[in-house]
This record gives sequence, C-alpha cells and structure tokens, in this order.
Amino acid sequence: MSNKNIIGEVVHRPWGTYQSLLEEKGYQIKKIVVHPGEQLSLQYHHQRSEHWVVTQGKGIVKINKEKHDAKKGDYFFIPLKAVHRLSNSGKDPLIIVEIQSGEYLGEDDIVRLEDNYGRID
Repeated sequence: MSNKNIIGEVVHRPWGTYQSLLEEKGYQIKKIVVHPGEQLSLQYHHQRSEHWVVTQGKGIVKINKEKHDAKKGDYFFIPLKAVHRLSNSGKDPLIIVEIQSGEYLGEDDIVRLEDNYGRID
C-alpha cells in the first residue's frame, strides 16, 4: 500500500490550522491547531469517526450533549454521526492529533450545525 500524502501543506482556517500528516486507505492522521479563544464548527460526519489526542494546551470538547475539559494527554473518541466541537479555552494554542477512520475522509463530509465564521450552507 502506498502513501497518498505524507506531511501535507498547512491549511489555514479562521479558527487555526490543520495539516495532514499521513493518509492511507481507510484512515488519515492530522495535526490540528486551534488559536486561543477560537472553536471549530459544531459538526458531524456521515462517513468517518475520529480519535482526538490533546498534545498541547487546554480546551473544551463537546460530543453530543456532553462537554469535557481537555488538557495535554487526554483522549476523546467521536463516533460516526456524533455532533462534536473543539474549543480552545486557554491562552496558548490548543493542539490535537486527530485520527480519522472511515471509507471516505474528504473535507466535504463535514455537516456544520453552528459556525462562528458564516460557513453554514
């Protein structure tokens, strides 16, 4: 099996950045950096689940109706179709490693329910 992408370009978003570190059939590994005071969309995915490991900073992880404080070393599993959001509640960047798992991993599998940056269709 050959790698499609090893260490991709840094992609800038209003909330921070992400970078694909590795993508192979059925999974992708990303580094996500959330700027202080920012948050990702409240969203879910039809075709993938996600695993998040906090490597730096502190924040809040919302999965369905539950909110969790997040700090370095914490792990969170986001099941397929679970409504979720990542927020940086600290003064430093919040960095996570995200492992996506599923048959389709495209960015167009994001269904946004709420977004601070006007990105809801």
